Amino acid sequence: MASSSPASSSYGFFFFIVLSLCSLSLTRSSTIGVEYISRLLEIQDQERAPPSVQVAAARGVLRRLIPSHSSSFDFRIVSKDACGGESCFIISNHLSPSIHGTPEILISGLTGVELSAGLHWYIKHWCGAHISWDKTGGVQLSSVPKPGSFPRVQDAGILVQRPIPWHYYQNAVTSSYTFAWWDWERWEKEIDWMALQGINLPLAFTGQEAIWQKVFQNFNISNSDLNDFFGGPAFLAWSRMGNLHGWGGPLPQSWLDHQLTLQKKILARMYEFGMTPVLPAFSGNVPAALKNIFPSARITRLGNWFTVESDPRWCCTYLLEATDPLFIEIGKAFVQQQLKEYGRTSHIYNCDTFDENTPPVDEPEYISSLGAAIFRGMQSGDTNAVWLMQGWLFSYDPFWRPPQMKALLHSVPVGRMVVLDLFAEVKPMWSTSEQFYGVPYIWCMLHNFAGNIEMYGILDAVGSGPVEARMSRNSTMVGVGMSMEGIEQNPVVYDLMAEMAFQHSKINVKMWIDEYSVRRYGRYVARMQEAWSILYHTVYNCTDGAYDKNRDVIVAFPDVDPYIISLSQASIRHIYYQSNRQISRRAFLEETTADSYDQPHLWYSTSEVLRALELFLESGDELSGSNTYRYDLVDLTRQALAKYANQLFIKVIEDYKLDNVLGVARHSQKFLELVKDMDTLLACHDGFLLGPWLESAKKLARNEEQREQFEWNARTQLTMWFDNSEEKASLLRDYANKYWSGLLRDYYGPRAAIYFKFLIQSLEKGDGFGLKAWRREWIKLTNEWQSSQNEYPVESTGDALATSKWLYDKYLRDPDTYDH
Repeated sequence: MASSSPASSSYGFFFFIVLSLCSLSLTRSSTIGVEYISRLLEIQDQERAPPSVQVAAARGVLRRLIPSHSSSFDFRIVSKDACGGESCFIISNHLSPSIHGTPEILISGLTGVELSAGLHWYIKHWCGAHISWDKTGGVQLSSVPKPGSFPRVQDAGILVQRPIPWHYYQNAVTSSYTFAWWDWERWEKEIDWMALQGINLPLAFTGQEAIWQKVFQNFNISNSDLNDFFGGPAFLAWSRMGNLHGWGGPLPQSWLDHQLTLQKKILARMYEFGMTPVLPAFSGNVPAALKNIFPSARITRLGNWFTVESDPRWCCTYLLEATDPLFIEIGKAFVQQQLKEYGRTSHIYNCDTFDENTPPVDEPEYISSLGAAIFRGMQSGDTNAVWLMQGWLFSYDPFWRPPQMKALLHSVPVGRMVVLDLFAEVKPMWSTSEQFYGVPYIWCMLHNFAGNIEMYGILDAVGSGPVEARMSRNSTMVGVGMSMEGIEQNPVVYDLMAEMAFQHSKINVKMWIDEYSVRRYGRYVARMQEAWSILYHTVYNCTDGAYDKNRDVIVAFPDVDPYIISLSQASIRHIYYQSNRQISRRAFLEETTADSYDQPHLWYSTSEVLRALELFLESGDELSGSNTYRYDLVDLTRQALAKYANQLFIKVIEDYKLDNVLGVARHSQKFLELVKDMDTLLACHDGFLLGPWLESAKKLARNEEQREQFEWNARTQLTMWFDNSEEKASLLRDYANKYWSGLLRDYYGPRAAIYFKFLIQSLEKGDGFGLKAWRREWIKLTNEWQSSQNEYPVESTGDALATSKWLYDKYLRDPDTYDH
């Protein structure tokens, strides 16, 4: 990229280097993979919404984002030729900016997404604005000039091309961890956010149960049969993948109807922007009743997926083998029913038959026949179908050796399958699989599991990985993507990753971070520059290759006999990284005994992060009015206190092993007091509240019975997650843990208090720790909390800055707070 934007010294912002129109030829780029999908791209170009519709969509974003500036921008759809043969947006000065009330800036682009991304690019890099989710501080627009005084771009205009066609978004489970209770108002905001970030390839999974209901009726499956097939609203992702059935259900008909209506609104808006929504396809997961209706069909019952006693009420789903003729019949019916309901399709379908469902035979010929049959199920309903598959299975399942991978990937004509390199920022598969053996793929950042709240990231990998992959020899890369399990956390990571959809060269992340902090808060503050430099080199520089699944003691309390807990701080490493090899979450959980200790992940110097917190606090007088600052301050204080709590817990265990009952009592009391204080801190910002999650669930209910069911779903996903008995906790307990005010006070704190009570009783009585008794009491607490209906605030209370200062002085000011 060449030529710089005219940075105005009056704003004091650092600006990115951008490309002028005269340097157009420097940006032309392609890969072998793009050539393979060129036919699909041509079809999608032809079927896109009319230019007037896409322009209206971009105007809608502007109106909702900055209503006071709705007349300051003009939008225009242009052809690929105007973009130099690639997807692009062009920022230029309007012809008549001096006339009051006329547009000042013209944004041109190939689609409505490009228009919206161009708008974002301009206000971000020329006006110093910042856009993040509402929960993570929302937008910072105070730096955007008043209408009539926008900074002009160079006379030739600024052209920014996509180096690669697609920008993918979502994970198959984001629909449950984050989107479960969303209404249209929230979805509209998210689609706006997608468009502003340049996302043009989002999953669109909402409402598919209503489609399945209609499809299965044609195969003589009754609605009552489906009551046992679908999971509850908070667990639909896993019933769709065939991991469980019935858990949290049944689904009311009103839910099915509402979600289908919502999906139609979602798809309509995505198409208005010119997006390419990815629809689901049939993976082979079928209701149990189908086996009775078609007794000769090759239907296999799968094994137990994390129920504590193989409970048949939700365990052991049924999979129709892809080579059975019925598979293609059902696959065709599902694709056609979607086309009938929605009126159109983008021709890309997601299907993950083998995600945690390993094929029974490893013969390449057999695997190839399975893949071909799965694709025929899509193609029979849509002749232009392309199969989008998550590549997670190749990352963790040792079954998928090169011959098996090739057999599956080559079972579909080239260009008709696209693989998501799902965890490329940590464990890229493209580089170890000869670019997926010639199959197009999308470089994805996974980053987050289950929507856990943890300051974490690998910014250097994000800023360079996609470029390295695209520029590599014989690259089959066709896009970049964000495949997190849960959103609304770590906005800095997603801001950078979204930008990589338009970056042709590696990012100087240190410079980018300096600019980020200015945009984030709307002004330059020297201490914040230093603070973010520290955060960049610590919490956002995780290079140990570990999965960051938050196992802080507060939110993932150890279910163990205290004597097995190591007291060495060197042992605080990530549980998913063993012997220099990564293992799957499922494999780890299956190998874990009830007496294992999931140790927290710590990859940085806590003393350095404390220095960053001090700088944040010192900047409070200048920035306390900024919502983005208050979110970051609460999050950073929470991060520091959470790591301190881990060490407090170790001190409790150390005292226990020394038979020091007074020490156990003193340190456990301090731990419990810290949990309550952290709850007070989290209550200071809307992004850390339990109430909105629960209230959004109840809001979708049509009667009291549904209200109780939906709230139970919402509470259970956060805590026990899945099946348990009176003495055995779910293996998925705390998987979706959250640092949310209300949850700490009423669940995590009381749970820890029970454990500490049994520690003290053990020492006073002189006998062993009552592990079974502890479990019974903890599980009873969990079941009662999951079924309770007490309400929680939906709006924040308290002063974030004052509370953070108070807690810093109380717990963190002592230089001996941390051991390192």
